[in-house]
Amino acid sequence: QVQLVESGGALVQPGGSLRLSCAASGSIRSIYAMAWYRQAPGKPRELVARIASGGSTFYPDSVKGRFTISRDNAKSTVYLQMNSLNPEDTAVYYCNVVQGGAFAYTNYWGQGTQVTVSS
Repeated sequence: QVQLVESGGALVQPGGSLRLSCAASGSIRSIYAMAWYRQAPGKPRELVARIASGGSTFYPDSVKGRFTISRDNAKSTVYLQMNSLNPEDTAVYYCNVVQGGAFAYTNYWGQGTQVTVSS
């Protein structure tokens, strides 16, 4: 019922910045949280930013102070501003939406966008 499309991934030099976007379409209702995850080859997918319906945010120590999650409800879009990038940030980044239903929550995922940090 919800479709997510990420964009903005690119090749960037260490110390550079990128802004990722995630556009949502479909049944945009009862959304409890939006988040960004990333996954590097051979490693599990990890949470990098989360914003709840009330606006509170969470970041793990690995990105705290460098990444910022925000949303534009009028455009049904969530953003991830990434600053001071380093090679450890190289991964496929995925947008995630948690939507409430009658008896359960449902997770929706985008197709992912590649971020590569290299000299």
